Amino acid sequence: MTSTQPSTAALEWAQRLIRFNTVSHESNLPLIECIADHLRTLGVQPRLTWDDDRRKANLFATLGAGKPGGVILSGHTDTVPWDGQAWTTDPLGAELRDGRLYGRGSADMKGYIGIAVSQARAMLEADLPFAVHFAFSYDEEVGGFGARNMIADLAEAGLAPSHCIVGEPTDMVPAIAHKGVQRWRCCVRGKAAHSSLTPQAVNAVEAAARLVTHIADMGDRWRDEGPYYPGFDVAYSTAASCVMQGGIADNVVPEECRVHYEFRNLPGTDEVAMQQAVLARAAELEPAMKAVDPAAGFSFESFATMPAFLAPEGDPAVALAQRLARKQQTTLVAFGTEAGLFQRAGIPTVICGPGSIGQAHQADEYVSLAQLAECEAFIARLREA
Repeated sequence: MTSTQPSTAALEWAQRLIRFNTVSHESNLPLIECIADHLRTLGVQPRLTWDDDRRKANLFATLGAGKPGGVILSGHTDTVPWDGQAWTTDPLGAELRDGRLYGRGSADMKGYIGIAVSQARAMLEADLPFAVHFAFSYDEEVGGFGARNMIADLAEAGLAPSHCIVGEPTDMVPAIAHKGVQRWRCCVRGKAAHSSLTPQAVNAVEAAARLVTHIADMGDRWRDEGPYYPGFDVAYSTAASCVMQGGIADNVVPEECRVHYEFRNLPGTDEVAMQQAVLARAAELEPAMKAVDPAAGFSFESFATMPAFLAPEGDPAVALAQRLARKQQTTLVAFGTEAGLFQRAGIPTVICGPGSIGQAHQADEYVSLAQLAECEAFIARLREA
């Protein structure tokens, strides 16, 4: 029977990592160097890949260098902020109370990373016939930018792990699918004028509103016509316009407007076609705008994208996670992860980690000690795989 308490070492590592402030706009280097220093004492030399400003880094480390294939234990080191949330405990305090570990990132997903790191020595001493790889990334919460750099580095280095377990919170039930997330920024250029001379102007807010209505209509059509994937909280793809800013005064026709919108697409649906439908609508609107001012029109920028994920039937990573979890049950998750990135790199992937997404990103985020203990047993069983 699995213990309801993680080991002291596992808990200490989870607490240590929570106490680093790695909100996505902050540097994660102190946390990365803490893990890297520990691994170096064990004779493991981690690979670091950096962001453009060298303020953040990914860590990839192989326990059992030179051994074939291997299992990636993947996690992201960044967290969402806690500004404006009504915490009753210090978000960086890693407080233990009532069988729970509290703190930002406790569930998402420093508990998992801490448990993995705490088992590094045991993995090395077990002298497994395959490698175990740690893959700890930056900037997952803002678009998965770190994992992209890390995966490109692995390909360049000729490293080809055979399985990947992404430890996002799934209550330790292997998750086999999630939707993709595609976020776009649209900037509308109009022509300003006094509002009494509206026909001589191009109203950027009105043009943006017509585009937003089209995006909403797309979402309504997917809701009414599908396709559908039973098992998701929302069983169809969705569209949402979440930011709209424009205009400077009540009597000035606005010259500029900015809209942020997103698609959350089901696995197997074409996210490229979704954006092409938006571009087509913009192309319909532009001639009338340019007739007034040739400089008017729309421009688009993708600022966050995470591919959808669906493990195929018989996927070896799913079978491995079921064996390690001692569960045949699988689940779907509503949130995006880096799983699709690893899968697109040709690595069979599954999502399985401690805690619930319902506890993440909230005030007083926590993970139960029982879940951490279950995760510790899950990772330890790699030594028996």
